[in-house]
Amino acid sequence: MKTNDQHSTDFTNPEIITWLLQGDPVIRWQVHRDLRESPADLIKSERQKIAEEGWGKQLLDQQAENGIWANGLYGPKWTSTTYTMLTLWRLGLPQDNPQACKAAIILLEKGFYKDDGISYFKSIDYGEQCVTGMILTLCSYFRIEDDRVDRLAKFLIKNQMSDGGWNCIAPEGATHSSVHTTITVLEALHEYSKFRQTDEFQKYSDQAWEFLLHHRLFRSHRTGEIINPQFIRFPFPPRWHYDILRALDYWQRCRLSYDPRMDDAIEILLNKRRKDGRWNLSSRYSGRIYFEMEKAGQPSHWNTLRALRILKWLEQVKS
Repeated sequence: MKTNDQHSTDFTNPEIITWLLQGDPVIRWQVHRDLRESPADLIKSERQKIAEEGWGKQLLDQQAENGIWANGLYGPKWTSTTYTMLTLWRLGLPQDNPQACKAAIILLEKGFYKDDGISYFKSIDYGEQCVTGMILTLCSYFRIEDDRVDRLAKFLIKNQMSDGGWNCIAPEGATHSSVHTTITVLEALHEYSKFRQTDEFQKYSDQAWEFLLHHRLFRSHRTGEIINPQFIRFPFPPRWHYDILRALDYWQRCRLSYDPRMDDAIEILLNKRRKDGRWNLSSRYSGRIYFEMEKAGQPSHWNTLRALRILKWLEQVKS
């Protein structure tokens, strides 16, 4: 892997940290937690501001009295309840937020299907694995005490494919896992395991991570070519889409071990770093949004924060 000392240690650059701390509360609290390791009371204070000001409040203000966003559970993209809630989860909205907890219950109630998965779609007669992963993430993160949450987790385990991952179109005959579905389920199992304080499903997560590593996070296991150029683009939020920054952020969040098969992805991450030490935002996925958090093609607080905490963890696991 072509790295240098500046790349591997520059997550403490005071100018970059100062710039990040000038951002929205959703950025500031994660900088304090992930890069500065600030006192718990400071982290909590910044985190509480998410519902009171900035991007978090703007999203919460769009919720209707019935607990729904954009009059939809899964669509329209990206203003519906599911995708707004996923964004709030990524922002780190406090887990006891009553608006989000109400919405998570609604998503579970309205989507729970007879096979123990989630489906909001009249066109399919089975639980959709990707959406099930999304709702498991939300119900786990917002601590929804309902045995159907446990059944969602078991549904996903039951549908794990022989190559270690998941594919939402497996019921239609797909025989190879999808990186999109797999990263979504991995995130869900991580949140669920924290919620239930269990390592029961760790072996299944390990198998899925191995599936991604087998592809070096973004390459064909047959040809070595990039599977999809979108995998090396860094929009935020990622929505249902996979990219290597999302995968590496999952890796550091779970405190996983270093594996040399990650090197190609890490090198791309480093090469996308600007000369000033920041990362740009890639263009967003098309669809409706409430507002732009950041401008595509410009330095991104989100991507810089995510990249730096990945590099911090990389240095720790390689030291």
